[in-house]
Amino acid sequence: MIHPTAVIESGAKLHERVTIGPFCHIGPHVEIGPDSILHAHVVIAGHTVIGASAHIFPFACVGSASQDQKAALQEGSVFLDNHCLIRENVTINSGIGSGTRIGQGCVFLAGAHVAHDCCLGDKVLLANDVLLGGHVILGDQVVIGGGAAIHQYVRIGAYAFVGGLAGVEGDVVPFALAGGNRANIYGLNLTGLTRHGFHAERIKTLKAVYQHLFNNQSDQVFRERVEEVRSLFKNQLDVKLLLDFIEQNDKRPMCAPRRKRSIA
Repeated sequence: MIHPTAVIESGAKLHERVTIGPFCHIGPHVEIGPDSILHAHVVIAGHTVIGASAHIFPFACVGSASQDQKAALQEGSVFLDNHCLIRENVTINSGIGSGTRIGQGCVFLAGAHVAHDCCLGDKVLLANDVLLGGHVILGDQVVIGGGAAIHQYVRIGAYAFVGGLAGVEGDVVPFALAGGNRANIYGLNLTGLTRHGFHAERIKTLKAVYQHLFNNQSDQVFRERVEEVRSLFKNQLDVKLLLDFIEQNDKRPMCAPRRKRSIA
C-alpha cells in the first residue's frame, strides 16, 4: 500500500505488507519489514534497516547523515528493531562508525533526536524533545523525561529513569533515578522497578547495594566499596549488572548522588 505521491528510490526493499503514506521519501539502500506504517512526509535515508511493525509519524527522518562535521555528510547505517514507535519530527541519524542501533519496542515522542552511533536497548522511551549526543548508550527499559539532554559518550544503565530537562554529563548507573542540571542520581527508580515486576526482596537487595556504594560514611575509597559489594552479593545478577557497568566506565565521569539525600 504505497501512496502515489510517495517517492521510492530504486533499490529499496519493502515488504509487501508495508504501508507508505503521501509524500514519503524512501532511499535506495533502505529495508522496511512487514506491517510497518509510515505516515505522510516521512524520510528514510542511508543504509537503514527497519524491522517489523514500525509505526512512524509525519515529518520523522531516520537514517540521515550524521551532524558530526568530521563525517562530511557521509551516509552511514541505522538498524531499528521490531515494534518501534516514532512520533512527529523525530530525527535518528546514521552512524559514522559501527552504526546507530535501536532495540525492540522503543518509543520516541515528538521532537526527540538520536545522534550518530548511539546504541539503545529494548523498550527505551525518549519523551518529547530529548536530545542524545553521539555514541550514547542506553540500557534496556531506560526512560528519559522531556527536554533532557545527554552528553556524547554517556552511558545510562538498564531500568534507569532520567527526569525532564536534565543535563546529563556523566554515566548513570543501572536502576537509578537521576535529574537536575547538571544531573545527579538521587535514589533508586522504585516506580519503574515495581512496574517491571521487581519483587520486594530484589528491590531490598538493590537498596542495600546503593546504600553501601553511595551513602556509606566510612573512609573507604569508592573502588574498595565496589569490591566489597561484589564480595557480599556474589551471584546476584542485578548486582553484577550494576558493578560491571561501574567498572566499564572510561569515557565520561559517573553521575554522583546528591549530597545529604538518601539514595533509596
